[in-house]
Amino acid sequence: MKKADIYKLTDLIEEVKKIDAMILLHQNIDESQFMVSQYEAKKTKLIGEIIDELAAPSVQSPRSFSLIQQILLKFYPPLSADDRLYNDDISKLAAVI
Repeated sequence: MKKADIYKLTDLIEEVKKIDAMILLHQNIDESQFMVSQYEAKKTKLIGEIIDELAAPSVQSPRSFSLIQQILLKFYPPLSADDRLYNDDISKLAAVI
């Protein structure tokens, strides 16, 4: 991996950390979920970019997949049992795992 790629990924991860802080702030002070949903959408987009970079054919390895797993666990903790009850396509795929 090139140094430029490492710097880019580092910047993306730092941006996700800042967005997480903004999500917490707005969850605590704002009754409207509008800003929270906006920040969550931005976070999802950035996490997707990070995963795309780490899963690129030139970088793919057990270590890069492990790093993807660490990132997901840090920024998306496991769902509670109640949150897993939705009957949608993602839940069906999760049931297969």
